[in-house]
This record gives sequence, C-alpha cells and structure tokens, in this order.
Amino acid sequence: MQQGEIELRDFGPDHIEGAVALSRQENWPHRPQDWQMALQLSSGAVALDNQGRVTGTILVTPYGADCAMINMVIVDRNVRGKGLGRRLMEQAFALAENRPLRLVATADGMPLYQKLGFAPSGTILQHQGSVTHLGAPDGVEAASADDLPEIKGLDRDAYGADREALIDALAERGQFAVIRRNGAIEAYAAIRPFGRGEVIGPVIAGSAEEAKALIGFFAASRPGAFLRVDTDSRTGIAGWLTEIGLAHVGGGVAMDRPSRTDAAQARPKVYALANQALG
Repeated sequence: MQQGEIELRDFGPDHIEGAVALSRQENWPHRPQDWQMALQLSSGAVALDNQGRVTGTILVTPYGADCAMINMVIVDRNVRGKGLGRRLMEQAFALAENRPLRLVATADGMPLYQKLGFAPSGTILQHQGSVTHLGAPDGVEAASADDLPEIKGLDRDAYGADREALIDALAERGQFAVIRRNGAIEAYAAIRPFGRGEVIGPVIAGSAEEAKALIGFFAASRPGAFLRVDTDSRTGIAGWLTEIGLAHVGGGVAMDRPSRTDAAQARPKVYALANQALG
C-alpha cells in the first residue's frame, strides 16, 4: 500500500468501531466506552485506507491552556515504516496549538517521539489484578457531587493544569473518595469502569500513606474484582500495590515537549494517573 492511499480525517464517533479493532490488535483493553470517553475529552485524527478502514489513530486531550496529552496513538502493523506515525503526530501538534505536550510512550513509539523533541520525564508502572484480603481504611469517605469544585481545585494544584472536564467525565461514569482534615478535602481518588474491570485514578494525596488509604478504600469494597492502577515509579507505592495483589504488568515512559524541569514537588501530588492515556 502506498502512503498516498492513506487519508487523514477528523476523528469522529463513527470511527470508534475501527479504533477498537485497532487497539485490540495491540492487546489494549479499551472497550468502545473507553474510546468514547477519550474522544469526549479530545480532538483527534484517524488514518483511513482506500477501503475506509481505520489504520491509525491519535487523540489530543487539552487541559485548559496549560498543556495537552497526546494519546491513543496507534498505527496498523501492516502500514508501519511508511511515515504514518509522523503524519499523525504532526496533525496532533496542529490540534494542540501552542500548548506544552505530554504523553506516555511505548517502547515502539519512543524513537519517533524523541526525534520530534519529546524528552523523558518519568517511568509509569501499570499494576493490575485482584485484591482479596484488605481491610477498609479509616479516615476515607465517599464523596458527593457537592465536593466536585473542591476536588477540581485540589487536582489543579497537584497536576498543574485545569482538568475540570476530566473530573466531570469521571463523575459521570464512576465514584470519588476523599480524605478530609478540619472539614477541607486534603486528598481524593476516583474509580471508574475501564477495560477488563475498573481503574483507580487519579489519586491525589499529600503522602504515600494517604494514597494507599484511598486506593485501599476502593479495593476493600471490591474483593476479587479486577482493578488497575497506573503510577509513577517515584511515588513509592508500587511495591505496596504488588503486595496487595496488583502485579506490575507493564507501563511506559512519560515524555514532555518541551522538557519540564522538576521544581520542588508541591503537596499534594499525583500518586496515580487517570490512566496512561489521560495522565
């Protein structure tokens, strides 16, 4: 197939079926509902061959004017090595306008991202499995809709970008838990259906112990359920996740364009991502 036979178009709802098929080719767990949520928060492009089949995807998820996540980058194995990945990334740059960019790279994607100016900034560890014996922690409670404005503010302080639309999308699909001190929310976590089960994240907390309590709150209420947590290797909770039954099964490399210099980490901080795609 010649590169000229592949056309890039705006990613729309009618492309989700083809995108799901492409992600299954890569053994990604994403359901149609997971693609729908990502598209709800994003703009993007699809590559179509001369028979109208989806052969490539890319999404750009803006978080206000602060930054954008590039995600769901897939090129069909049958058309790799022909420059399609670069064409998709160039389209993503246009969609992101002048926002700083973030992504989580697979090993296959890293060489291209480095050529395009992305620099590594961390290692993301994917943990998943079932938790069978975990007691409910003290000090954690279910959140209500009235808590969302405070959760959004806490998230903005920790992540460094406006993710209000993401928080609203999580509220539509899942649940939140919080830790309060003197009536104010000090830490929060979310859980939602995703892939083979549910994903816990984001987790925003002031300490690893708070993060563990929030994750434990959801895990204890779902004994035997399939759960996933994506965490940065520097958070210090990966060993504990393994201990409770969530095995390390993969991950990726966090990358930024332009490169970010890590200032002193504010409190609270991000202990788990919404997932690798959404940061």
